[in-house]
Amino acid sequence: MTNLSFPALGLAEPILRALAAEHYNEPTPIQAKAIPAILAGCDVLGIAQTGTGKTAAFGLPLLQLLAAGQVQAGPHTVRALVLAPTRELAMQIHDSLRGYGRNLHLRHAVILGGVNQKRQVDALRRGVDVVVATPGRLIDLVQQKHVRLDAVALFVIDEADRMFDMGFIRDVRRITAQLPRARQSMLFSATMPGDVAHLVSEALRDPVRIDISPKQITTERIDQRVHFVAAQDKRVLLLELLRDEAMKRVIVFTRTKHGADKVAEILRKAGHRADAIHGNRSQNARQRALETFRSGRTRILVATDIASRGIDIDDVSHVVNLDIPGEPESYVHRIGRTARAGNGGVAIAFCDPAERASLRAIEKLTQQSLTVIGGDNGRAAESRREAAHKQRPSNRGPRPLRRSRNRPATKKVA
Repeated sequence: MTNLSFPALGLAEPILRALAAEHYNEPTPIQAKAIPAILAGCDVLGIAQTGTGKTAAFGLPLLQLLAAGQVQAGPHTVRALVLAPTRELAMQIHDSLRGYGRNLHLRHAVILGGVNQKRQVDALRRGVDVVVATPGRLIDLVQQKHVRLDAVALFVIDEADRMFDMGFIRDVRRITAQLPRARQSMLFSATMPGDVAHLVSEALRDPVRIDISPKQITTERIDQRVHFVAAQDKRVLLLELLRDEAMKRVIVFTRTKHGADKVAEILRKAGHRADAIHGNRSQNARQRALETFRSGRTRILVATDIASRGIDIDDVSHVVNLDIPGEPESYVHRIGRTARAGNGGVAIAFCDPAERASLRAIEKLTQQSLTVIGGDNGRAAESRREAAHKQRPSNRGPRPLRRSRNRPATKKVA
């Protein structure tokens, strides 16, 4: 946290009232640095982990600049555009911006796939002040001439590294090429690989760089544990662990969409309130799954990596990695779904023998070892083998004579 207050950052009174209604009293470090820079008209490059308040960091000044401009969006045009990699994150940003701007009388719209486009087309026909969009559906509507991007004055790319991971970077570049050159741009990312750095040079002009990446990759409030278990026994172990009443609200991550559905089905048959969320489910089904989980009607959400970023639910008590991800960065984002809003949390990884290399990569990235809570970690087995080897009789020296099983013992002649 910081010693600054939101009024000290130069935010207008209508926004301060909205923040007070949300009980936001003190800006986070990324907000304290980004808000003044954006209000000053600078392009901004923000590097920060999920859960650090990035949406408000760009959203609050964006809304204030739009309201101060006193310009209405014309038909089929957009004044501010925010790109997000997933539908869930787009919905979350949209809802947050509407809440922050509740006193500003701006028009908002969210553009994403998986749902009928009619309501989105109707909103764009009148013109929109703030559009939050996933790249694919936005390009579809541009090609259908339902929206033009030549009036965008404020442009935000959120979770830029995730855009690359999900293969959206070509779409992002196509969208950026249609924006006016005279605009203010912001890019936020949890990490800064070479591809993202190249995108920064294309989309931003002399940006203010704000880097609040923690020295320790994972938060200290997360109790990270590992259970070594054979792959075929993972689901049985999960059912055993879920008997613990301390696991009040749990996200279980699987590697595949089919695996998520199968695990959710097994959990429901065992009497647990569970649902699945992944890319093959319709947007309405995904939203229902999130809402029932957020409200507490569902205790367990089984998810693929689509939910590893952008799902902001404060009281997730446990994250279970049923399958350890191949990319250690994905592990960091997965476990970041717990220990939010100042709370603590527990992350449990199930590691089968084939996943031990991935576990070592995670421990190398996070610079900490996970606490072993069950199973054989391989190192113990190696120690046992070494001890057994030391106890074997030495091969040196004369061997004791053995009597042949097939030959009778010779008798001593008197």
